[in-house]
Amino acid sequence: MKNALVIAGKELQSYFVQPVAYVVMAVFLLLAGWFFFSLLSRFDQILQIYIMMHNVQALERVNLNTMVVAPMLHDLAIVLVILVPAITMRAFAEEKRTGTYELLLTAPVRTGEVVAGKFIAAACFVLGMIVLSGVYAVILALYGNPEAGVMASGYLGLGLLGVCFVGVGLFTSSLTTNQIIAAISCFGALLLLYVISWPAEAAGAATTAVLRYLSLPEHFDRMTQGLIDSRDLVYLLSLVGVALFLTQRSVESARWR
Repeated sequence: MKNALVIAGKELQSYFVQPVAYVVMAVFLLLAGWFFFSLLSRFDQILQIYIMMHNVQALERVNLNTMVVAPMLHDLAIVLVILVPAITMRAFAEEKRTGTYELLLTAPVRTGEVVAGKFIAAACFVLGMIVLSGVYAVILALYGNPEAGVMASGYLGLGLLGVCFVGVGLFTSSLTTNQIIAAISCFGALLLLYVISWPAEAAGAATTAVLRYLSLPEHFDRMTQGLIDSRDLVYLLSLVGVALFLTQRSVESARWR
């Protein structure tokens, strides 16, 4: 584990040597701010309309979590689908392109430690962005009356989604020497996991159940509603485990070529 942490530290430092990390972080936080401002403005407009209409029943249904927090988290999840491939594309592809991949494989560290180190670094970077976006949740807590438990559940789901995306990104990066191909492959895989349930309505009962279980939004949506189900946690963590296992096997196969 010590070797994995050393690799993670060096990898995390290397992110901030390249301008990509700063651009990705800036884009994510700017979009988070725009989503928050837009949704909060819409919430305030709806609230004012109901107040002017003296519609007490409608006012009781108006909720910060369902009208601001949950939509913002769903929007940020889609942004991560686009940005995480840019973060993970260089993990192994850049090592192969520059010729340092062979040095990494011949170093006195296990393949699992190499994969774990790169995963920890990328996951910390993505989770760091999500934590920084939590400033909007703090603003709501200070000046509004959101349900803290529901909000925490939603951010937990977003963090788990980000970690899943990182695992998929590492796997696609381990398959190629081209960063662009790695990024596009990761984006395609994540997009497939996002839209895989779309044809579920036209399928049979068994197929519908399978497609919905494989769909990331199905699991994430429940967490934004404050429902933390063990089935959702098992699915998301299993996806991370499978992605890292495949990454390790991909790297391991290169070691024996």
